[in-house]
Amino acid sequence: MAHFAQLDENNIVINVLKTDNNDPNGDEGYQWLVDNFGGRWVQTSYNTHGNNHLLNGTPFRGNYAGVGMTYDEQRDAFLYPKPYPSWVLREDMLLWDSPVPQPLEESYWDEETLSWIAR
Repeated sequence: MAHFAQLDENNIVINVLKTDNNDPNGDEGYQWLVDNFGGRWVQTSYNTHGNNHLLNGTPFRGNYAGVGMTYDEQRDAFLYPKPYPSWVLREDMLLWDSPVPQPLEESYWDEETLSWIAR
């Protein structure tokens, strides 16, 4: 199976579909999606999260694409929406990180104070 993300004009993921694909390069499934749905499609890996392949393979495009995520062409990766303005992208994991480490206890992020608040 090959998974593909459909992108809008701003590289936002609007759909993710899998194709029955015997072509190792993904060309057959890609062409089927274009022929049947139109638009722009980019392949994604179901087993990739945090720039790590969950089955010890090679990570592919940072994260498995999901609706609302962005495809960053420069990084050739899918990125989650930035949760808060103060958070920064960890380039090694391609995930957003708070400016202050989260404590071990259950807490939530408060953007106004830039701190974690215990629940």
